[in-house]
Amino acid sequence: MKLGAYTACLHDHTLAEALDVLRANGLTSAEVNSGGFLPAPHCPVDLLLSSASARREYLGAFAERGIELTALNCNGNPLNPLPGVGPKHAEDLRRSIRLAGLLGVRNVVTMSGTPGSDPDAKYPSWVVNPWDGVYLDVLDYQWDVAAEFWNEIDALARENGVRVAIEMHPHNLAFSPVTLKRLVDETGATNLGAELDPSHLMWQGMDVLACIRWLGPLVFHAAAKDVTLCPGADVRGVLDTSFTRVPAAQEGKVPTGIGYWCSAWPQDPAWKFVAVGLGHDTGYWTGFLRALQEVDPGIAVNIEHEDAAYSQTEGLALAAKNLHAAARDL
Repeated sequence: MKLGAYTACLHDHTLAEALDVLRANGLTSAEVNSGGFLPAPHCPVDLLLSSASARREYLGAFAERGIELTALNCNGNPLNPLPGVGPKHAEDLRRSIRLAGLLGVRNVVTMSGTPGSDPDAKYPSWVVNPWDGVYLDVLDYQWDVAAEFWNEIDALARENGVRVAIEMHPHNLAFSPVTLKRLVDETGATNLGAELDPSHLMWQGMDVLACIRWLGPLVFHAAAKDVTLCPGADVRGVLDTSFTRVPAAQEGKVPTGIGYWCSAWPQDPAWKFVAVGLGHDTGYWTGFLRALQEVDPGIAVNIEHEDAAYSQTEGLALAAKNLHAAARDL
């Protein structure tokens, strides 16, 4: 098993600096962004696609620090009907798959995406609870759109010797083990599986260890990311819409597409991301690693740090400390 980190939290560091932070925390696996929602400061995709010497030099930066590049991350919404989002994210994913093949990187992490409700829809539409039959019509259309796209992506991944690991993230068609398995089954995919990020399964109320064992060999890759439920859940529930707009002029906003960016969370949220070990104790994370080890003894588990209470390096160091402690107890 390889323990590492997704370097998006170190976006203002050079690649060398980011890898030095990982090494200083005893981590031996790295995941870098290659497109989609976020820029790719640690992965010059155009250069690496075009130059074998650049690829050798790039991989050398990891190897000289004893770190393996275990995944490219291209999280986005490739099915978004907005012309400034869906087509770009889809093409970023295709390029990421080709690059992973050239680099010898086994996994590309992404999301399944969410189409609009019908062929004329302008915006994506996430169906949560289709008790009203009209939403089953929406889902039928969306699954048809998804199947066509993901058939193409599965073939491209197979051609390039790459696996696509889909993060089960709300706002996506595949946001649970059941919907992830449906995507694989409906496409007959050979190279599509799951990126097991436990955080979104946690706040949805799922049993993460049961999810891992239920998916079994479909778990390709994993994230270490923790969540805690907050008092706001008492009156908000976990499907809360009390977010607010972030002004266009505000510095540091996180893009999600041309003209769109992440919203501001409520002051008293139902749940929030915390450093690994602060939402669930060491014993829980040992069980998490053990379940992953049963599926794939060599799986990569990369920390994704998004705890706003800690700086980039402090939060990553705390997560690494707790993850190492969990691994020692295996």
